[in-house]
Amino acid sequence: MARVTVEDCIDKIENRFDLVLLAAHRARLISSGQSILVERDKDKNPVVALREIAETALSPDDLKEDFIHSLQRHVEVDEPETETVPSLAAAPDSDGDAQFDRMTEEDLLRGLEGLVPPAEVEDEGE
Repeated sequence: MARVTVEDCIDKIENRFDLVLLAAHRARLISSGQSILVERDKDKNPVVALREIAETALSPDDLKEDFIHSLQRHVEVDEPETETVPSLAAAPDSDGDAQFDRMTEEDLLRGLEGLVPPAEVEDEGE
């Protein structure tokens, strides 16, 4: 195929806007180092991308999915649902009152003063 035109590609991807978006995406992929699926013949990357689409060297649906994936910034991952934890008020002590540990500010400061800082690691190169 010496020259590729929109008419060569329009039967693979009917919408011209989608064709331009997908061909541009494929040309960017080729520029970033992805291998080409047709002979280059001294053509530039956009022409190679159109030739790949016209010769159905790659699936338009796969190219569309790859394009959508490249635009996504946040991909939702299905997390397992958290189990319901009973509240403290629902688990009273034997006398019916919930007990909480209370710490004063002075106790907290005394506890922090007793902490030993982690040992500094000396670099072997120095």
